[in-house]
Amino acid sequence: MSVPRVPRGTRLRRGLLALAVTASSLAALSALPATAPATAAVALNDSEVTANLWEWNWRSVAAACTDHLGPAGYGAVQVAPPQESVSLPSSADGVHPWYEVYQPVSYRLESRFGTRQQFADMVTACHNAGVRVYVDAVVNHMAGANNPESVVGYAGTDFSGPGYSFPAVPYGTGDFHRPGDNCPTSGAINDWNNEAQVTSCELLSLTDLYTEKDAVRTKIAGFLNDLVGLGVDGFRVDAVKHVKKDDFAAILGKVRNTTAENKRPYVAQEIFDGASNDALKARAFTGNGDVLDFGYAKGLKSAFQGSIANLANVGSWNLDAPSANVFAMVTNHDLERDGVVLSYRDGSDYVLANYFALAYPHGKPSVYDSFTWSNRNQSPPADGNGYVTDTVCGGSWNCLTRSTGIKGMVGWANTAKSVRTVSDFTVVNSNVIGFHRGDRAWIGINDSGSASTATFTTGLADGSYCDVISGARGTAGCTGTTVTVSGGRATVRIPANGAVALHANAKAGSTPTPTATPTASPTPTATPTPTAPAGTVATTFTVTASLAGGQDAYVVGSVPALGSWSPADAVRLTAQGGGVYRAVVTLPAATTVEFKFLKKTTAGVVTWESGGNRTLTTPAGGTSSVTDTFRGDPAGTQGASFTVNATTSYGQNVFVVGSVAALGSWNPANAVALSSAAYPLWRATVALPANTAFEYKYLKKNPDGTVTWESGGNRSATVGSTGSWSANDTWR
Repeated sequence: MSVPRVPRGTRLRRGLLALAVTASSLAALSALPATAPATAAVALNDSEVTANLWEWNWRSVAAACTDHLGPAGYGAVQVAPPQESVSLPSSADGVHPWYEVYQPVSYRLESRFGTRQQFADMVTACHNAGVRVYVDAVVNHMAGANNPESVVGYAGTDFSGPGYSFPAVPYGTGDFHRPGDNCPTSGAINDWNNEAQVTSCELLSLTDLYTEKDAVRTKIAGFLNDLVGLGVDGFRVDAVKHVKKDDFAAILGKVRNTTAENKRPYVAQEIFDGASNDALKARAFTGNGDVLDFGYAKGLKSAFQGSIANLANVGSWNLDAPSANVFAMVTNHDLERDGVVLSYRDGSDYVLANYFALAYPHGKPSVYDSFTWSNRNQSPPADGNGYVTDTVCGGSWNCLTRSTGIKGMVGWANTAKSVRTVSDFTVVNSNVIGFHRGDRAWIGINDSGSASTATFTTGLADGSYCDVISGARGTAGCTGTTVTVSGGRATVRIPANGAVALHANAKAGSTPTPTATPTASPTPTATPTPTAPAGTVATTFTVTASLAGGQDAYVVGSVPALGSWSPADAVRLTAQGGGVYRAVVTLPAATTVEFKFLKKTTAGVVTWESGGNRTLTTPAGGTSSVTDTFRGDPAGTQGASFTVNATTSYGQNVFVVGSVAALGSWNPANAVALSSAAYPLWRATVALPANTAFEYKYLKKNPDGTVTWESGGNRSATVGSTGSWSANDTWR
């Protein structure tokens, strides 16, 4: 929960129907032993990395654990609040806004994400895959006091927000802070630096629980113990800033050890930043568990939209707490909507920041996946009754957690976990850096539009290593780029807006060894060496393609090595420069294979090349190669750079739109977003058709989606056949 989560005066109305629960059942939960505890069937992954699958339903989380998170080595998955919440089939913020789930009406595990049984099955599936489950727990409050009396919960539970009555728990008026009853105001928080108000008055009209009372603490702990009994391993606790520290400590003292590992549940506390009162800063809460690091996330945005050379100075940033006490993040559901951190909308900056967060030894890293949105309050994809539908990656859902590069970096983070320091932080230029974690792992990051080649000290033993961003280590060697380390150093070509990452457990070859001493100093190289075991052929796919910002090129096809036609499992091609992309894939020998190239954004939006399927027949041995041009791209394109000097109000962004398809064909919905990294200058580079005259204009989009066009007539220009074109304009 965050202070700005719900717009004041417009939130919190709901409605639906269903069943009730007996008043005594949940009140007694803390006293009951867990039945059929969900003991892990396999050892849980030795990893600090969490996948935050926010507002995914339980079936989809279970499938993700089994198919992706467990095999990739994630240590945990964070899921949305599981308790029954208020339901809003209509509201001032639209149908079933996302924040419904932060308004509990009971502690029943019947929610818009699934049933109690589906939740339990999800926990078991994740444990079987080696993945812990952390729950987003709402313990500070119940549903809003400003909800109409007609509203009920997702399981049909009745309640009265205005009457402070939640009979399914049960809670009554004496269980809440109210005006004149320990809240020193008329009910709302008027001074966000006043500890008494922040901990004892209502956050955004949400009915604030009287956590000083032991009976209230026992009921909250009963809810948490019910989850622990089902196998839950930890909690991301919402709005802990609004609970007195001693009260929360007393609640945690009533919570049992986990069933899978018999240890204290992991706790990550949300302490929204901005307070000047030291008692309300995140550092003051570390006695009860880790805290979310808002300062780190904001610092990452500043670096990746400015100069990543500043990543050398993370220790000097205004961080929320020391590394040992934080749950680190690039974004979350609150911050991405406020625009104060990076999000999926920032394309390669967002992806590279996640690579960095997995590589840099600050806190326990997490990777966030949720749904795309155009309205900050909109519902996740759901049926007509608000129940969230199964996740389908691409389009409406972001699935960065299962991308090749992120999976590779999870393995990187696990390999480097024992080394908590950074060495040989190298700044090639303001947009290209590299560093290593002892002798365990090295990474290089290029946040620019051109490939960069430089020599780095890697800390690694000599030998050949697989770049885990572009591929992985298979039995035949590297499925992506191979990098050779000699004398502890490597000359590495880092693709534009990309990264190269090596670690000790991803050495090239079928039987990697901890160290390797070459008989002769090899020439450092980042060029893949196609090799394949008997019965297979190393096939090099090369395509020339024109990519938009945030897009990558992939190849997909009819065999499992090419993803069996699934775009989610397509093979990412590595940028070679000059619009050329390449990857080496191990294919079955003497086999006819159908394939196609596609483009995919970090949000999972797929663009297939035009025409029919391509076909190749691999030889019985040796190697093979394919060199093509992406079908559907213009015959010739030139890079066109747009720069406009424009001031904006908070939440506004600047776009360019024009008469050609690459500029949205005058449709504001398809306009090209400009980067504000050099504000008030807004910039973007677009591939426009060569030898073409076009018209264009700038526009601003407001947070509510409304558009403001610049004044005056259309601007006009012509892209030539060679070179590049640029515009330096001022908003009219």
